[in-house]
Amino acid sequence: MDYRLPSPTTPLTESPPWSQRIAASALTRYDMAQSRWHYKHGLLFKGVYHLWQKTGNGRYWQNLRDYVDHFVTPSGKIQTYREDTYNIDDINPGKLLFPLYRETGEVRYRQALDRLRHQLRHHPRTNEGGFWHKKIYPYQMWLDGLYMGSVFYAEYAAEFNEPEAFDDVAFQFLTVEKHTRDPQTGLLFHAWDESRQMPWANKETGCSPHFWNRAIGWYVMALVDVLDIFPSSHPARPQFLTILERTLTAVTRYQDPTTGLWWQVLDQNDRPGNYLEASGSCMFVYAMAKGVRQGILRQDWLPVAQRAFNGLLHNLVTIDEEGRVDLHGVCSTAGLGGVPYRDGSFEYYVNEPIITNDLHGVGAFLNAAVEMELAATASKESET
Repeated sequence: MDYRLPSPTTPLTESPPWSQRIAASALTRYDMAQSRWHYKHGLLFKGVYHLWQKTGNGRYWQNLRDYVDHFVTPSGKIQTYREDTYNIDDINPGKLLFPLYRETGEVRYRQALDRLRHQLRHHPRTNEGGFWHKKIYPYQMWLDGLYMGSVFYAEYAAEFNEPEAFDDVAFQFLTVEKHTRDPQTGLLFHAWDESRQMPWANKETGCSPHFWNRAIGWYVMALVDVLDIFPSSHPARPQFLTILERTLTAVTRYQDPTTGLWWQVLDQNDRPGNYLEASGSCMFVYAMAKGVRQGILRQDWLPVAQRAFNGLLHNLVTIDEEGRVDLHGVCSTAGLGGVPYRDGSFEYYVNEPIITNDLHGVGAFLNAAVEMELAATASKESET
């Protein structure tokens, strides 16, 4: 695959802050009539929410509310959402309901939250107790699912006093890491099939064959987000901290020395067909910067994140004639199984479409920019 970026049409400057520029560009392009109750839309508007928290600008709050209210009815139903598909991805936009319920007290947001919690109560599980990724993917846990479902699960437990649920949340995180971590590289395989029935699954380990950067990105983002919520006294918390640093240390070994970015298939470097991918790179930036800001990662992780963020700006970002930010090099989607069948091979991952401004990338980029700005501010304050 010969992937070339267009030349920037205007210089890459830092004023106003990147988070605001990314949000303005994304929201200008966003068509509410084409919106979906979908995890990548939820990722974008989670970034909008974080930007509202950072700036207090009511415009961002209204954008967030417009998205959620496009789906949540006065009776608390979520239009287009179906529990009976048991798709863990469909939980992710529900994270946006928590701030809306806290700020407005409107019962319909609580009712919508309860609908999503109901899915998790009945969601099919592996024999060990891990959530299936979807009903159509039996006995499979994917790294993506921890960001989609378990962070929501933890926040619901904290918000509505279900302390016993934290043990289950911890189990989800620890189980998928236990089964997917490769002892040689320290990286996490994309997915694990408990049944070993899928053709993509290793017959001994049940793991898929490759390390997809965005899958690991989802997982480390989930870790830093759940650590915002998880009780400080819970026995799993030190394990989360160990896993976070161990995984990011492994990821950093594969950071491209020239650009600071990460490859689509993480450990294959410049193997023909592989490419530097935006969304996973943004997710690693987010996890590192937020971990530093939270005080759960050392300060020396921030330069690693800054190098990657600079790499995004100089290698995968252009500015159009109207000043809008375009993010290139975003893998449109990647999964396993299904119809047509996705075999998890190197060739599969590198031949999925690469889409400019796909929300997987734009949402992660916005979240990463907010965290980089917050971490930089916190670092300066700590020096004074």
